[in-house]
Amino acid sequence: MPDGPEIVCICGSTRFVDEMRAANRDLTFAGVIVVAPGEADELITNEQKTALDALHLRKIDLADRVLVVNPGGYIGESTSREIAYAHATGKPISFTDPV
Repeated sequence: MPDGPEIVCICGSTRFVDEMRAANRDLTFAGVIVVAPGEADELITNEQKTALDALHLRKIDLADRVLVVNPGGYIGESTSREIAYAHATGKPISFTDPV
């Protein structure tokens, strides 16, 4: 790319952490800069979730496009909001599985 590597933001349910890690790895080895959801090994508070959700929207702002990791076509509430935000800001959106 003329301006450097493509930047892709991964979105998806935290239940698909392994699939998101695999997508991150595959994109990285393809020369893509990947921004992905934050991970926590413990339960988080509602305040932390709200802060992480807002932070993820800023990650979408940084990206050239969004990849939704949605095995079986599953899209949860948070991911739906992220898709709506990406659409509203004109980001191209692709999915790993048919919706």
